[in-house]
Amino acid sequence: MNTPETLTSFSRSSGCGCKIAPSILQEIIGDSDINTLFPNLLVGNNTNDDAAVMQISDELSIISTTDFFTPIVDDAFDFGRIAASNAISDVYAMGGKPIMAIAILGWPIDKLPVSMANAVLEGARSICKEAGIPLSGGHSIDAPEPFFGLSVNGVIHPNSIKKNNTAQKDDLLFLTKPIGVGILSAAMKKALIQKEEAETMITQMTTLNKFGHILGDKKCVTAMTDVTGFGLLGHVMEMATGSHLSVRLNYSSIPILQASKSYAAQRVVPDATFRNWNSYQKNTIFEQGVNVMEAFQLLPDPQTNGGLLFSVHPAHLSEIQSLMKEHGLQDFIQPIGQFSEEKEKRVYVLP
Repeated sequence: MNTPETLTSFSRSSGCGCKIAPSILQEIIGDSDINTLFPNLLVGNNTNDDAAVMQISDELSIISTTDFFTPIVDDAFDFGRIAASNAISDVYAMGGKPIMAIAILGWPIDKLPVSMANAVLEGARSICKEAGIPLSGGHSIDAPEPFFGLSVNGVIHPNSIKKNNTAQKDDLLFLTKPIGVGILSAAMKKALIQKEEAETMITQMTTLNKFGHILGDKKCVTAMTDVTGFGLLGHVMEMATGSHLSVRLNYSSIPILQASKSYAAQRVVPDATFRNWNSYQKNTIFEQGVNVMEAFQLLPDPQTNGGLLFSVHPAHLSEIQSLMKEHGLQDFIQPIGQFSEEKEKRVYVLP
């Protein structure tokens, strides 16, 4: 068997960067009256949320999600860890607790060793163990391009569900991880990335967003999602549009991986960045003083298992900051923006 030099050589685009463009995706999904037909479906596909939620009783709702993508790293074990973390985090982004996962695997069995596929599954199992859930089955196919992910179920009280379209005017916006992993993955594919930069990228992409489950019980947290393939700009745009608001983003307050700034200056960016920007540019404006060239490359940068993006009533700022410190998120207690009444544009990027 002639094995390619790298796992990512099979990927036209990597990780969440292989998502279909937002504008095209909307055409595919179209309009749906599914929530009307199924009144117990509390969250469907009409809000671009992270997962579906079905109410089972007055005390219990089931969260259901699926997420899979092509290799973003060359190590099969790490690929499994990243894909599993990314899928499980969709449950956390709804405020829920994951309870079970099943695997989705596509593998070119005539081109890649079966042992690599086994390593992918072992990586996923390690993350499921960390989340306290079983990887209890799945489905696999022989495919020309490798891909892997999970379908994950979780539980939540119906009153604790966090959606992405319920932010309120004057709410403060927080982000729990730095952006820039899409750029670092592009640098990895070009064999430019340094060892310590790659380690930082992998650590971030394999860190579960468990804090989301804690925020589920906080009434002052008005809306929540996680940052993935559409980039920070895209997910902020979704929150603002769904909530019928605009948002002011303070560029200097956004946490950014330092190495990604260096690669962005060298124009090392994923193709998905341009795809995202084309979808969101008409509703975005950069105020004077913003480094537009850098911001253009970083704000739409596709993230894989990015941070939680959530809004908080300003009266509860100190409460949330204390909670973030308590759970090791002291580096992210500075709000990155604030929602306002609906204006001509959705997103205003300030210096």
